[in-house]
Parts: sequence; C-alpha cells; structure tokens
Amino acid sequence: MGILVWTWIIVGISFSLYIGIAIWTRANSSKEFYVAGGGVPPLINGMATAADWMSAASFISLAGIVSFGGYDGSVYIMGWTGGYVLLALLLAPYLRKFGKFTVPDFVGDRYYSNSARLVAVVAALIVSFTYVAGQMRGVGIVFSRFLEVDINTGVYIGMAIVLFYAVLGGMKGITYTQVAQYVVLIFAFMVPAIFISIQMTGNPIPQLGFGDKLVGTETYLLDKLDGLNTALGFHEYTSGSKKMIDIFAITFALMVGTAGLPHIIVRFFTVPKVRDARISAGWALLFIALLYTTVPAVAVFARTNLIESVHEAKVDQLPAWVANWSKTGLLQYEDKNADGILTYSANAEINEITKIDNDIMVLANPEIAKLPNWVVALVAAGGLAAALSTAAGLLLVIASSISHDLMKKVLLPKINEKQELWAARGSAALAVLIAGYFGINPPGFVAAVVALAFGLAAASFFPIIVLGIFDKRMNKEGAIVGMITGLFLMLFYMLKFKFGVFDGGKEAVAALASDWWFGISPEGFGSVAMVVNFVVSLTISRFTAAPPENIQHLIEDIRIPSGARKASSH
Repeated sequence: MGILVWTWIIVGISFSLYIGIAIWTRANSSKEFYVAGGGVPPLINGMATAADWMSAASFISLAGIVSFGGYDGSVYIMGWTGGYVLLALLLAPYLRKFGKFTVPDFVGDRYYSNSARLVAVVAALIVSFTYVAGQMRGVGIVFSRFLEVDINTGVYIGMAIVLFYAVLGGMKGITYTQVAQYVVLIFAFMVPAIFISIQMTGNPIPQLGFGDKLVGTETYLLDKLDGLNTALGFHEYTSGSKKMIDIFAITFALMVGTAGLPHIIVRFFTVPKVRDARISAGWALLFIALLYTTVPAVAVFARTNLIESVHEAKVDQLPAWVANWSKTGLLQYEDKNADGILTYSANAEINEITKIDNDIMVLANPEIAKLPNWVVALVAAGGLAAALSTAAGLLLVIASSISHDLMKKVLLPKINEKQELWAARGSAALAVLIAGYFGINPPGFVAAVVALAFGLAAASFFPIIVLGIFDKRMNKEGAIVGMITGLFLMLFYMLKFKFGVFDGGKEAVAALASDWWFGISPEGFGSVAMVVNFVVSLTISRFTAAPPENIQHLIEDIRIPSGARKASSH
C-alpha cells in the first residue's frame, strides 16, 4: 500500500482512539474539567505530562534544529531536559501542596491581589497562544504532506479534533487522551530511529548507534558527517560556533522557561497527594528522556542521509521524497547553472538547495532512508499526536485562565459550578478558534514560537513562583511590577532583534545581530529578563508593606513536608 493509504489508516485509528477516550472520560464538574478531579494515578500522570511536554517542537523541530546546528543545537536538549528537572524538584511539590487549579490562581491568592491575578492571566494567555499557534501550524504541515490536503484544511481538521476532546473532556479527557498520544508518539519516534540505526551502523540502539562505525567500514558515523559538512563549507557537526555566553543564556532561558510554563505546572494539580506529584514527575522524566536521548541520533542519521541524497544528484532522477516535500514549499531547489546536477553548499552563490525547513527532517527521515511506507505513515501519526497533545494542554490553560481566574475570581464571583463549567467549555471553544486562526494566518513570531514562549514564561512566571514559595517577604507590589517589567522587556527585545520591528523589519534582523545586548541572542534573552524581574520584584517588595501575617504563615506551611509538624511535637 502507498504512503497515503497507510497514513489514512494509522491516523484514522489513532484519532478514533482519542475521540473514544474523550467520550469515555468526559468531565462532569469544574474540578474534573480543570484538574481531572485530582485523582490521576502518578504513572498515568507521568505519561500524560510527557505527552503534554513533548510538543510538535520536540517531536518535529528539535531533531531538525540539532541536525542543522550540530553541537550548537544541543542547547535545546540541555535546556528543555534540565528545565523539566528544575520544575519537578524545585516547584511541583510546593505548588501541588498549595492546591490551586492554575498558575494565575496561585499568583492571585499568594499575592492577595486580583491585580496580580489579572497580570498573571495576561501572561498565561500570551505564553499559551504563542505556543499553541505553532502547534496548530505543525498539524497543518503534517496533514499537508502526508494526507495531501491544503495546510489550512489540515489546521481545520486539527481544530475539530482538539475542540471535541478538550471541550468535552476537559483535563480529565485530555489526561487519558495524552496517555494514548504518548504511546503513539514515542512508538512513531523510536521505530524509524531503530530501523535507520541498524541500516547505517548495525546497532539496534539509536542512542549508541550514532556514535558507532558505519556498516562494513572502519569509519565512525560522526567522523563521516564532519567530513561531509566541511567538504560542503559548513562548520564541523561536532564543533560549535556560538559564543559561550549565548549558549549559557539560551540553555538557562529554556530551563527556567520550562519551569514557568503554566500548561506543565497544572499537571501536578491532577494527582491525589503531594508525594504523588513527586512520583509522577519522576515517571515523566523517564518517559521524556526516552525521546530526548534519541534526538541526537535521529539528527545525525537525517543530516547524513540528506547530504548523500541531494548533493550532486541528477535533477531528472531526484529521489521521490524531494518531489513530495517540494509540493509543501518546505523544500525548494533550483538548477542555477543548468548542468542538470544539484549542488548543496554553504556558499549561497553556488548552493542550489535553496530552502530546507528544519521541520521536515524528522518527518522526511524515513522517506530519505527508504523505510517501508507504514513507517512513514507512523511518523505522521506521531507528529500529529505530539502537536495535538500539547495544543490540548495549552487550550485548557487558556480556558481555565478565562473562566476560573478571570470570570469566577474577578468578574462574576457569584456564578455557580454549572455556569463555570459551561464558561470553561465556551472559553476552550473560543481558544480553539483563535489558535486555528493563528495556525492558518501565522503571525511573524510563529517561526520563533518556542524561543518566544519559553522566554516569556522565564521572564514573567518563574521569578514570581520561586519568590512566592521561598520568600515570605515577597509582596503583591513586587510581584505585579516584576511580572510587568519582565514581560515588556522580553517582548521588546524579541520584537527588536528577532523581527526588526523598530529597525526596518525582518530584512534588517541579520545586521542587528552585532547589536545584541551582552552578545545574547533573542532566544537566550529570557535569562536576562528573568534576572531583571527578580531584581525589580525583590527591590520593590523591600520598600513596600510586608504581606499579611496569614500569607506568611501560608508560605511556611507549604514548605513543610507532610507530617513534619506532627513528628516535631513528640
């Protein structure tokens, strides 16, 4: 059977599974809608958290970034993995003990202020919409290539699926759907990696295979890739070109941005006990590590096969995958010298592969390696599972921010539970429509959605959450001014240096790189904005009134392990 038929079969089965689970686990109360009733077992929550965490950025884009960036691309693996560890060990148990549904709820109650809550709602909406726009576009790209429909049509289909199980099931439906999506995405990521590892090195373990010798030779795969890269004018794959301060800044921004992402934090409210939050965090780390340790291998396999597939290939005998991906516009080539042979080079004047989008590397990898059609279709289903699982989690954050934090807590405090549940569902439906619009008409920032979303989370939420847990003296004035300062500083820097808004548009961005503050790229500036937030928050809080006594006692209580008071009294 062809790729199209296999894709319809595998994607159809997986979508039917998601819809069936949503119907089976539909939410019947606001608590089930927001936090799945608080009764999710740690193992299940760990798997759902992993699916929520591993978005289209992890499944589709990460290996592409590493594939083209080599050593420089490893900052994303270090930052995202380290960030999850930071969240699991430093914040998750305390937030779970605080017992609130959402991050704005924590901010509003901890800082005894609806103004602080409103700022947090705005920050959550900006971060979540920024992130979800990229997920919807990713869904459109996968549908466009593998189901041979228009990208916009693909976005509409993705909207319909997410709308159904997010609005009907809430967090309860999303949780169990994400378990199924994790199984699909990890299977889809690992199977082609194992196939190609055996094909190229004879080693069935991709994590070891990419550092092994090529089949039938004494040449190591990485040595061959270094040679191919340098021969074409690119820098060595295993060496970096970024400045150390920028590597550190990007890694740190991704770490603290992870620890401030509201759709990940809310997952720790779905388990019964604080101890379960720690256990589920451990399970999630194991499930995440399975994919993240495979990413470098997939990147090496894809880069090597890509170069050997297109460089000096005859135009009239190009591999089928080139024609397939050219139709999407994500791969473009031009025989500039009309010699009938394509040249792939770092030299723009002679390079004839004019465009290769990072995002095609994982999706096209099985085709490039000439794997069976069912494996190619499986990867398509995995990409959709990754994008939809994160999109659902983000949409729930958006819905709860509007219905619970804005309407229930501020605008309409007298609405009953049934009305709040309908408001949550209505907010989720509205959020899906807006996310779909951004997926169909992507704003300029979609290309940098990961860096922008993580940078904004680092600049706004991370300092306020950390200080809210560990500093009794931290007050509402410091929190409000700190969040606003961090958000605006990060937005200004991204608009200036990523999109050239103040300096001549996108065409001027490359020239602006020499003006980066402290030599830090926009992707890493979240680290600087976070430090500014910390400094502003702490300074303002020391020159204004201390929090009320009950708030200070509350902070002491959430930092004391369960049973500690009882033990100390004997």
